Amino acid sequence: MNYFRITGYSEELKSCFILDSNGMFEKLWQFSAYLVQKDIKVIEVSKEENMIDINIEKVAQDNEHIILRATADGMPEYIEQNVNGVTYKAIKVADKIYIPDTTQTI
Repeated sequence: MNYFRITGYSEELKSCFILDSNGMFEKLWQFSAYLVQKDIKVIEVSKEENMIDINIEKVAQDNEHIILRATADGMPEYIEQNVNGVTYKAIKVADKIYIPDTTQTI
């Protein structure tokens, strides 16, 4: 499956966001490169198998769109999140939280 999630930051807009792609890109680097071309700073990149959703539901397959999941002013926050007795480094944008990399425990 080609389910990817990127947290990014727009210097121009002074805001951050979480974007999902489920089928539009074959490789994660293609999604990242697309955003970099749009002058977006890529903060976190995730594949479905390496992330844990806390309060974000996955989107249906869509080969034509990037899905905006959350947006907020400023940079995204890093917080601690406990899942099944393991504390991870999680990312928070507005009220949406996810763990971008399950190998980053605290």
